[in-house]
Amino acid sequence: MPDMAKRIESMHRQDIGVAWAFVVGLWLAIIFVASATWSLAPNGAARTMLLIGGAMILLLNTAAILAMLRHYREDRDFMYGLDIKFLDIARAQKRQ
Repeated sequence: MPDMAKRIESMHRQDIGVAWAFVVGLWLAIIFVASATWSLAPNGAARTMLLIGGAMILLLNTAAILAMLRHYREDRDFMYGLDIKFLDIARAQKRQ
């Protein structure tokens, strides 16, 4: 069973890394789009609306990913245990 715990921990760490990469990528993309299109906004009110919209996207998506990671941490043994079980079955069937 220690092997299973190591595999679960490895998969969990990998998923955390991918999730944070998505968060960083989203922030960089929104910041880039905001800076690249800043001069296209017709006035200050439009810029304010765009900033508020972008901030809401960043806030809500970041919060959703944090909630997902919290859920993964709570149920990781069950979720990753199932994944590993089915991966092992698929690997065994490939060898036959």
